[in-house]
Amino acid sequence: MDIEVIKGHLKQDSVLQPIVEKIVLPPLIVQQNVFKELTESIISQQLSVKVAAIITQRLHDLLGTVDPSPEDILRLSTEEKRAIGLSYQKAGYMDNIAGFWIENSLASTSWQSMSDDEILSLLTQIKGVGKWTVEMVLIFSLLRPNVFPYDDLGIKQQVIKLYGLESTGKQLIKDMNEVAERWKPYRSFASRYIWKSKDLAWKD
Repeated sequence: MDIEVIKGHLKQDSVLQPIVEKIVLPPLIVQQNVFKELTESIISQQLSVKVAAIITQRLHDLLGTVDPSPEDILRLSTEEKRAIGLSYQKAGYMDNIAGFWIENSLASTSWQSMSDDEILSLLTQIKGVGKWTVEMVLIFSLLRPNVFPYDDLGIKQQVIKLYGLESTGKQLIKDMNEVAERWKPYRSFASRYIWKSKDLAWKD
């Protein structure tokens, strides 16, 4: 995808235009190991980046690999997972993901052949894996260009602020999606710009 084409499209939105002009998005590389991405997402939930990295490194050290398989995860007892810093709940969620992977023979899945909705429908069947988690994998791991995570708190707060939305509840979601219509087919990129816009110190 040509980032200049994407930027040109998004700058047609007058609200996004100054944001797109001021922010440089870091390049991302497609990560095909969705199992690893999901398990590490579970680890990082409600933790700082630093703490999540420490726990992830402990897991890799314990297993002797930076690329754990579902079988590796299931081989660890709950006590072993707790010992590296995982909560009981997160340990259970990781086991759920690993079990689902094995039961559904997902190791050789061609994720690029599946639509966003197909991936969402499949992976949200796993207890502990919600829509937001899968959307983050779609955006940052599989690099799907047109995902709009409207339930994300940061996105919601910034869209309300930037676009002056005053609605609440279901009407707010409807209004946010109407705003995002103008970003298609690059809603993932617009979302990344909106996340980053929180860091801008506007002086004008």
